[in-house]
Amino acid sequence: MTVFGYFLSCEEHRPDELIHQARLAEDAGFEALWISDHFHPWLDAQGESPFVWSVIGALSQAVSIPVTTAVTCPTTRIHPAIVAQAAATSQVLLKGRFRLGVGSGEALNEHITGERWPSAAQRLERLEEAIEIIHALFGGRQISHRGRHFTVDTARLYTVPDTPPPILMSGYGPKAISIAGRVADGLMTTFPDPESVRLFRDEGGEGKLVAGGFKACYGPDEDECAELAHSLWRNEQVPGEAGQLLPLPRHFQQISELVPVETVREKVPCGPDVERHLQAVQPFLDAGFDEVYINQIGPHQDAFFKFYSTEVLPRLRG
Repeated sequence: MTVFGYFLSCEEHRPDELIHQARLAEDAGFEALWISDHFHPWLDAQGESPFVWSVIGALSQAVSIPVTTAVTCPTTRIHPAIVAQAAATSQVLLKGRFRLGVGSGEALNEHITGERWPSAAQRLERLEEAIEIIHALFGGRQISHRGRHFTVDTARLYTVPDTPPPILMSGYGPKAISIAGRVADGLMTTFPDPESVRLFRDEGGEGKLVAGGFKACYGPDEDECAELAHSLWRNEQVPGEAGQLLPLPRHFQQISELVPVETVREKVPCGPDVERHLQAVQPFLDAGFDEVYINQIGPHQDAFFKFYSTEVLPRLRG
């Protein structure tokens, strides 16, 4: 049975609003939460970027459904040993309902420490080594590590959960998906591509979780929703590697000006038509995803949750 969850957007909302949305999501029948981890938003218009670990602590006291980071980069901005400590504490607070979603990162968030932004191949090397370190620290024993990219000197986590949180890896492209199949407990992606799921299963991911997510913009007027989605999230329609390489929101503002409103309307389910929203979910189901997460663009969160609770989720589960 597919799990349907809500995707909390730290790029758009203040911490207190994220907690409010999480409560609404659980009340509406969503079964789990994703939450983004950014230092900057993609566009200045999105306007926010709270520290995800503080929000997760608050979520642990506000909801009773699982929470997954979507995704944390444990290689540049934050050392993997610190991510391991944050994840272990989150798992304790959430009583076993936390999952650590990790990825190779974007320059937008990671360049802030002044380190050189690595090549794609180096980013994946660093991520694989970071996952090794995090797994080792979850065991609660003292470790030292001298690797190609990271050093850990006699570190031990003293606050550890009974069951370590699963590590899910974001994967785009065959090399990343292959690594995820080998070293992670699941795959996360925003592309409902059956070939990626098949590759993940073939490369060691058989029986492991596959989770995906997308954005929607519910509202009474399709044209207004399309304009809102374009103003806030047109950056998602920029193709290629720009999302990993550009360092500032204004760069995404500049390049995404080339994206027309009609492209966003085509890619994002906008407006009140139930069928449009169901059609956005269906490719994930057809590709064999175990979990699907939906994020509502813009301020009309209460109406979105009512719409999904009464119109969309019952149809999906029917």
